[in-house]
Amino acid sequence: MKNFSLDATKAVQFLGANAVNDLMPQVNAAQKALEDGTCPGNDFLGWLHLPSSINADFIDEIQETADTLRANCEVIVVAGIGGSYLGAKAIIEALSNSFAWLKNESPAIVFAGNNIGEDYLAELSEYLKGKKFGVINISKSGTTTETALTFRLMKKQCEEQRGKEEAKKVIVAITDAVKGAARAAATKEGYKTFVIPDNVGGRFSVLTPVGLLPIACAGFDIKQLIAGAVEMEKACAADVPFEQNPSAQYAAVRNALYQSGKKIEILVNYQPKLHFMSEWWKQLYGESEGKENKGIFPASVDFTTDLHSMGQWIQEGERSIFETVISVEEPNKQLLFPFDEENLDGLNFLAGKRVDEVNKMAELGTKLAHVDGGVPNIRISIPKLNEFYLGEIVYFFELGCGISGNVLGVNAFNQPGVEAYKKNMFALLNKPGYEAESKAIQERLKNE
Repeated sequence: MKNFSLDATKAVQFLGANAVNDLMPQVNAAQKALEDGTCPGNDFLGWLHLPSSINADFIDEIQETADTLRANCEVIVVAGIGGSYLGAKAIIEALSNSFAWLKNESPAIVFAGNNIGEDYLAELSEYLKGKKFGVINISKSGTTTETALTFRLMKKQCEEQRGKEEAKKVIVAITDAVKGAARAAATKEGYKTFVIPDNVGGRFSVLTPVGLLPIACAGFDIKQLIAGAVEMEKACAADVPFEQNPSAQYAAVRNALYQSGKKIEILVNYQPKLHFMSEWWKQLYGESEGKENKGIFPASVDFTTDLHSMGQWIQEGERSIFETVISVEEPNKQLLFPFDEENLDGLNFLAGKRVDEVNKMAELGTKLAHVDGGVPNIRISIPKLNEFYLGEIVYFFELGCGISGNVLGVNAFNQPGVEAYKKNMFALLNKPGYEAESKAIQERLKNE
């Protein structure tokens, strides 16, 4: 495979001579367990060969729906939480003009249903007044509190502003094939629907309609996104030797670092557009590995911005961390640094240089400083920020996560811990069916 590259030499130097190779049998077995469907959570492995299984008719259906929404909406509200929005937002933010929100280009893509902030939802409602907007409701069950609450608000406002019949044409449900409240509502109302596959969990769903439809609505090339993922799927196939398999190598190095006492992985970017890629990555690895009192804690920073805040901790704090850097070789735009006669800032030595050259030297200088300071460094490099290379990154991290979870010995595809807060919240809200829990939690609060 060309272009995508993984360099772990500045991480391996912190490990014993054979630490990574010693993990090769475990990593190979972990990937084989994914392929054979013998690992914990094997009913959620639909993502594993998803890229290569997507056919042209399916892509065309997604694109046709996106085109309809784009032609009939000034704003498209994507209602979803966790994996039901982070992947799409990561790709859209990475590809969008940083100031697109000021350009008033249609349609604007707005994400909601990922919080219960009353101010946020009220301000969203105010923003949408008088605008032709549509809604993509993403929920397998239709009862996830944050998303269901938002969808009810958005549905009502859309119907009031556009009329019920017209609203039906610009509301799309991405949900379960046959069951759940969202499926029932979509069937009753006659919404266009797409299916969230039963065997693909939310955080692995970027290449399902969950991610593809919003990305297409934003005007980006989902065929190229899928093509990049297909390329990475081939490059990381089970029959590719361990030394040449990027996802296997990544899983081995990060697990070797974890076993050596590095408990925190910091995903680093030098492109502000990748901020939400880090947010998606944090959910992917945090929700997959954080079980049974085990797992690397996923954190992230945006450099060079955070070098002026978290940089101090990374350079000289507790040595429990390692960095994984996503480096983009060539920006999509070009800007030269100007000459100034007075040179009061002393920066004329940079005159005529591309701004990215300064950024790249900051990246290299930071790597040298952090490695000297005892921070292992894994570097992932892609040529450009475009759909193809982002598709590669998505599949690379997904497979690396699946392998890592198996090496760690946890079920990487469930999230039982997420239910704890929901149970308490429903009890505190006196939700029907939670009477016993409500009574118990009220007694507890009295005694605290």
